[in-house]
Amino acid sequence: MSVEKVKAYLKSFGVEEKVKVLQESSATVLEAAHAIGCLPAQIAKSISIEGKEGTILIVAAGDVKIDNKKFKDTFGIKPRMLKANQVEERIGYPVGGVCPFGVLDEVEVYLDVSLKRFSLVYPAAGSANSVIPLSLEELFKYGKATAWVDVCKPN
Repeated sequence: MSVEKVKAYLKSFGVEEKVKVLQESSATVLEAAHAIGCLPAQIAKSISIEGKEGTILIVAAGDVKIDNKKFKDTFGIKPRMLKANQVEERIGYPVGGVCPFGVLDEVEVYLDVSLKRFSLVYPAAGSANSVIPLSLEELFKYGKATAWVDVCKPN
């Protein structure tokens, strides 16, 4: 159902056919990289964080994690990840399928510069077994990102 939501959202951009539903799980970075046949770092993982007035979604390379100091310097708050049982109600997608496409209105999407090493990345597409290959320009546009940020460090 969530994959259909992503496809419906992406239809307005004419790219819904790029969504791939996989036979294997893509719920984690390693599972997704294995299923796709790419580097784990090319997986554009979505990190859901409690913001001041809503939810912040950071889309970052699969081989990085949030750097608390950088995050606080950028957003003025300490990063606090959403609990697993809050994710779907706050973002619009279940854990393992969280993506920046058609998220709830109060979600602000940011792309981390860790992704800029790649010309092609693979974010989830609404479920634990779906992805969509995108250029960075496409990810920014279709994800309606607010800005590029530098809030991560190597894992």
